[in-house]
Amino acid sequence: MSTRSPRGDTARDAVLSGHGISLSLNGTTILNDVDIEVRAGEVLSLVGPNGAGKSTLLAVLAGDHAPERGEVRLYDQPLSAHSARALARERGMLLQKQNLAFGFRVHEVVEMGRAPWHRTDRAAYDETVVEASMKRADVTHLRDRHFPTLSGGEQARTAFARLLAQETSILMLDEPTAALDIHHQEQVLEVAREAADSGSAVVVVLHDLSLAAAHSDRVCVLAQGQVRATGTPREVLTPELLSDVYRHPVQVLEHEGHLVVVPQRRRRKEEL
Repeated sequence: MSTRSPRGDTARDAVLSGHGISLSLNGTTILNDVDIEVRAGEVLSLVGPNGAGKSTLLAVLAGDHAPERGEVRLYDQPLSAHSARALARERGMLLQKQNLAFGFRVHEVVEMGRAPWHRTDRAAYDETVVEASMKRADVTHLRDRHFPTLSGGEQARTAFARLLAQETSILMLDEPTAALDIHHQEQVLEVAREAADSGSAVVVVLHDLSLAAAHSDRVCVLAQGQVRATGTPREVLTPELLSDVYRHPVQVLEHEGHLVVVPQRRRRKEEL
């Protein structure tokens, strides 16, 4: 049974949080005093222009980057208090780029997601979980293909299946829709939505603001390494804020109950 509260409920517990996170790389400030909460039972989207610090923040929350200042806490304990194996059983990370150097078959790549559960009681379900994960990511028909021969979108979906097979309560996705067609964009985010509805915490980096509006409980808008706003899509995806953050005039429309974010464009001469 789902433990998730109705959308918009702000009383959920933060399972993962960052407090005063700051980080510089090669002398450039990437994150500056960022506070963020990732809550069980909801989808949190990180949005903002290129260089805003979205992917870096996700990596800090995952424990792949250590902040220079501030602290990340998992279940109200410092992230550093958890072993690598324990972290792998609690949070799964989907990277933008897939760096598999060898010609593994798709089902072998997905099976890698079960590694944290090796020699545990849950290992008995490896085959069932792998098959279910491939089906949810729509890669079952690719199971015997070699990973390097896949298209970018097929590789992204295979990596997503591996994340699902990891069976963690926190899902962290870095631009999971970038290489996908419309059908698979919606499919991946619907699966993420279903995971949140079942009580998982999902944090996802997105560039498509309309997708973020449609699938998120909360949206965190980042710019120049700082949080400009966090709240429900209707609270933060406003023309004023987005036009300022993206340095381009933006309209926010409503279509069939969903917000649609549209950049304003000059009319072509033949339309005048």
